[in-house]
Amino acid sequence: MSDKELTGLAGEFEVASELCRRGFYAQLTLKSRERTDVIVTRDEGFIRVQVKSKVGSCWPGCKGVYGKDSLLFFVDFEGKDLTERPDFYLLKPGEWRSLLEEALEDKVESGKVKIDEKNIPIWPDQEFKGYDVHPEEIKEHKERWDKVEESLR
Repeated sequence: MSDKELTGLAGEFEVASELCRRGFYAQLTLKSRERTDVIVTRDEGFIRVQVKSKVGSCWPGCKGVYGKDSLLFFVDFEGKDLTERPDFYLLKPGEWRSLLEEALEDKVESGKVKIDEKNIPIWPDQEFKGYDVHPEEIKEHKERWDKVEESLR
């Protein structure tokens, strides 16, 4: 496995572990479900979770999240040693879309990028889909575990 794959897997386990500690049942899909890394359930229902993990300065090429029963978790291992807990950022689909619309406003208006119905930035002149997310862009979403409970209602 590559370092990138191991970082991704570590992030998924961190998210599942933290959710279980907070009283939710969290099950890793281990890539058996498209755009779903963890399934979270409680008596109220279930949500699909996508996890993006990083050790560097940004989360590259994020394709985001869509659908009312979904959450996007960013796990930040940058600067953490093995004894430290990573930072977690939680976004709902509408928040992800708003982030893209604000960050890419000029590029959308000029036609350099299109945000599709699944909230994926498509760059027509390139063979690239996604957006590089930096922690400062999502700082208001840091440790917002309340969104899990809200999403299950």
